[in-house]
Amino acid sequence: MKNISVNHLIGLFFILFQNLIAQQIYFPPASNQEWIKKSPEEVGFNSELLDSAITYAVQNVTTNNANLEINHYQNFGTEPFGDGIGVHKVRGQQTGIIIKNGYIVAEWGEPSRVDMTFSVSKSFLSSTIGVAHDLGLIKSVHDQVDLYMSPIFLANQEFGSQRAQNIGQPMVLEPFKSEHNNKITWDHLLRQTSDWQGTLWGKPDWADRPNKEAAKTWITRERHEPGSVYKYNDTRVNLLALAATNLWNRPIQGVLREYIMDPIGASNTWRWMGYHNSWIILNGQAVQVPSGGGHWGGGMFINAYDQARFGYLTLRRGNWAGQQILSEKWVSMALTPTDVKDDYGFMNWFLNTNQKRLPSAPESAFFHLGAGVNMVYVDPDNDLTIVLRWIDGKAMDGVIKRVIKSLK
Repeated sequence: MKNISVNHLIGLFFILFQNLIAQQIYFPPASNQEWIKKSPEEVGFNSELLDSAITYAVQNVTTNNANLEINHYQNFGTEPFGDGIGVHKVRGQQTGIIIKNGYIVAEWGEPSRVDMTFSVSKSFLSSTIGVAHDLGLIKSVHDQVDLYMSPIFLANQEFGSQRAQNIGQPMVLEPFKSEHNNKITWDHLLRQTSDWQGTLWGKPDWADRPNKEAAKTWITRERHEPGSVYKYNDTRVNLLALAATNLWNRPIQGVLREYIMDPIGASNTWRWMGYHNSWIILNGQAVQVPSGGGHWGGGMFINAYDQARFGYLTLRRGNWAGQQILSEKWVSMALTPTDVKDDYGFMNWFLNTNQKRLPSAPESAFFHLGAGVNMVYVDPDNDLTIVLRWIDGKAMDGVIKRVIKSLK
């Protein structure tokens, strides 16, 4: 015992305590058919008020086109290089699941239907970095990404007769070699503060949601120091997916399945897609790098139950039935904002700082958010996890307000 430090003993006690607590908390088994459902009254709801919250949600279904490819061109098609390069899908009905204390208390729509979830995909992407961090593949999120990168070989290059025209041109992709890009850390990519400069999968960084008033400076402007400015940018999100694939030296779809989705009992129906041109060669095999959202198609295709499981995992701060899937340290970092964006942690953990985004929710609440609107709401104060799919964005707070009000 003399060789055991006090900190080590405290750590062991904390693990034992967490496991003891986890044993007292309900976690659903792998089969959604066995996920215990309780009546609203059993877990402290007024059923009439909860019904009114669900009615409000259903009445506020999104008005966007259900054909998500057409919807893309109606919303993003006017961007430079805004053509879709990944698969889309016709979406289903508006869907929701309300989970209290781990038990399903309400569900509507088509919760088993596999649909696009757009930028909720980013939360799955950042979690593959979280696992790498927890396993020691990344020493620190503040390390430069380039230190971990091998040359990337594209799978769709032209050879043969075209080679003479491209003689001397690089045959590999090294996206962090410029003076500016070399400064970028994992933390910058995770927080969307990198201001990475370049083009990936045919999409220039400046072409994503460009500021039309600054069109003349899109290409020539001075770059912001990494970490100093937040910009929601899917080209850079896809860059993180590429860096993660390179880091793991394997498809990160398999990483997500092995380390997160299978341990939390998710179904086998989800698919994480990339683009028709996002293929690289790894260990002699062609691998599709997935996208971090459905902006140009692709991204995570998933049902609402599996979304709920992931949200419930983050509610329990990465712990699932006593197994620490994502470390407490990682979850804490994911929920920590920056000075330049005080309501955003790691992608795509949106924070409710000063109750700005959801005035009716506790400040401690957070949510994984994507277009559609797709929202996985996580409320530690009320032990709530709520999945909302295909709801009008203006109604998000209204639904949360009514659900919380229905708690006795």
